[in-house]
Amino acid sequence: MSVNQSIKPITSEVKNNHLIVGGCDTVELAEKYGTPLYVIDESTLRKVCKEYVDAFKAYPNATVLYASKALATSAIFKIVTQEGLGLDVVSGGEIYTAYKAEIDMSTLMFNGNNKQEWELEAAVDVGVGRISADNFHDIELLGKISKSRNKAVNILLRITPGIDCHTHEYIQTGHLDSKFGFDLTQVDEAVKLVTSDYPLITIKGLHAHIGSQIFDTAGYIDEAKILANELARLNKEYSLNLSELNLGGGLGVKYTHEDNPPEIGEVADVVINTLSGEFKNLGLKNIKLYIEPGRSVISTSGVTLYTVGAEKQVPKGAKYISVDGGMADNPRPSMYQAEYTCDAANKMNNPKEELVTIAGRFCESGDILIKDIKLPSLVPGDIICIYNTGAYNYSMASNYNRVQKPGMVLVNNSQSDIIVYRETLEDLISQDNIPDRLK
Repeated sequence: MSVNQSIKPITSEVKNNHLIVGGCDTVELAEKYGTPLYVIDESTLRKVCKEYVDAFKAYPNATVLYASKALATSAIFKIVTQEGLGLDVVSGGEIYTAYKAEIDMSTLMFNGNNKQEWELEAAVDVGVGRISADNFHDIELLGKISKSRNKAVNILLRITPGIDCHTHEYIQTGHLDSKFGFDLTQVDEAVKLVTSDYPLITIKGLHAHIGSQIFDTAGYIDEAKILANELARLNKEYSLNLSELNLGGGLGVKYTHEDNPPEIGEVADVVINTLSGEFKNLGLKNIKLYIEPGRSVISTSGVTLYTVGAEKQVPKGAKYISVDGGMADNPRPSMYQAEYTCDAANKMNNPKEELVTIAGRFCESGDILIKDIKLPSLVPGDIICIYNTGAYNYSMASNYNRVQKPGMVLVNNSQSDIIVYRETLEDLISQDNIPDRLK
């Protein structure tokens, strides 16, 4: 079974009625580091990285890029690159994080629909390996930057293949009505602009991404065929030597027992077999393949620990159990109606006899983390563990209600280490300024 098909980290076990992850007692982690607390299981993360690398070994020239928007910290970058992955980055902040973590910058690909000029300058200056040009503005800025620095820039053209995958509308990125990429009718104009006006820019290939939390491999088949045929057409019509394809990522994970994502190997087989057939028919040889999974790399390794506080029993209605976090540290339920599952980490063997709703602490009626889940009878001080929170929890966290962001620890072989410090009250006001006229 692939890691993305598991709700819990692979090291999860129960001892003395407590949940253990990475050999660490989660109740003791909560006591030591406080809650809310993000916990990353290193063994799970390394295993899924190995799964991706092994799954794409059947293709002669494939590179797996971790889509770091899912979770970008210095320690996470170290782990995934140690396992042979490159990085897909989408901001100057992610580039800087990789640079300061001493990651090989040539293994980065810079993606995004509205890259700022300073970000593109930074990418060129530090030697980011590939830049995905999303639009004409990207090309014009890169032309200006490459000329001013007299420095060559390698790009992929991001295209919108017109594939409407079955996922939430906010995380579909490959359908025609999307803010991302060149429409297929615009690709020729983009190629002509680069080849005629910007001699220091080289188009190396094409890039697309069809969405996120994808459970159907058919979308990858359609995407691979469209990109391969477009690559062959451009090479023929413009005498180019495009030799790289980036199919993006988007493979789903198992948040609840009803979810059934494909295995990593299944997606790899579909992509490799489709491309091999298309390349043979089109006469394409030695094409480099990029794949850029994010959620399916990091999500399962992460859990979030909360402490139970107040409860409310609505007469003839729901029973609310409130915890000390919520939509500021996990906005996905309120944004996407995302579903999760959880356990009482200090009552793992107790009978699950109460139907409750896990509510957050923030001043919004929609701050609900999990609706209608059966758990043991809970009291203030119990520890709730929500599973599969490695992706898009910390990375989308905010200081809503002026609450500090949680810390994050890495667990492995019964050892725990802080990889993101919990924010303090001083951190919250560190960027505030009171003008002299108000003093």
